[in-house]
Amino acid sequence: MAFTFAVVIFCIGFVGSFVSGMVGIGGSIIKYPMLLYLPPLFGLASFTAHEVSGISAIQVFFSSLAGIWSYRKDGYLNKTLILYMGVSILAGSLLGSFGSNYFSEEAINFVYGLLAIIAALLMFIPTKEIDDISTLTFNKWLAASLAFIVGIGSGIVGAAGGFLLVPILLVILKIPTRVTIATSLAVTFISSIGGTFGKIITNQIDYWSAFIMIIASITATPLGAKVGKKMDTKVLKMILAVLITAAAIKTWIDIL
Repeated sequence: MAFTFAVVIFCIGFVGSFVSGMVGIGGSIIKYPMLLYLPPLFGLASFTAHEVSGISAIQVFFSSLAGIWSYRKDGYLNKTLILYMGVSILAGSLLGSFGSNYFSEEAINFVYGLLAIIAALLMFIPTKEIDDISTLTFNKWLAASLAFIVGIGSGIVGAAGGFLLVPILLVILKIPTRVTIATSLAVTFISSIGGTFGKIITNQIDYWSAFIMIIASITATPLGAKVGKKMDTKVLKMILAVLITAAAIKTWIDIL
């Protein structure tokens, strides 16, 4: 049973982290529902929502770090955007992660479902692809404000907010797709610092499961990034939209 547990958790982490590197999210949009619903299908004990949010938080830290390392030489990491959004999302995620200890499991799942449905709606808003990244401009304070709000919600569910950052960058801030993918991983990494710290302090992490997920993350995320660099940006957007929508639908079915 211990071997089965390790294999199931590793596979969940591998799949989520591969997608993380490919489309620029922390991977929790996939791993959160998988951790909740898959273990019982294999005869394993189910995780609580608090345990899932804790595992997700620490795993996203390593997954996004591996993603940044993969994109470091491609010129897609926008330092100004990372600074403004990173500082704000870190503050928000610290606030959210400490506060999550006072939320019921139903409330945590509700927040996750709300974030997922907002992200899904944003992904289906038509946008014009921008290829020239040399003249990239954006509203710095709007970016910082949105990042702070995302940070609070992501701190609660331990998701680091990557799945919501991507549609915000693409649709609201009008950032090119590949810059969005690389930069969102960097901002997600900063967010995960606050989220992970809060979950550790409030004792919401199953460390053995988190360790397995971390191994899967540092293995799969660079592979996903390598594949994502070669894919058409329209395909990447569609994959992300489908994943977010499916996760949102599943979560709301269970909530309702």
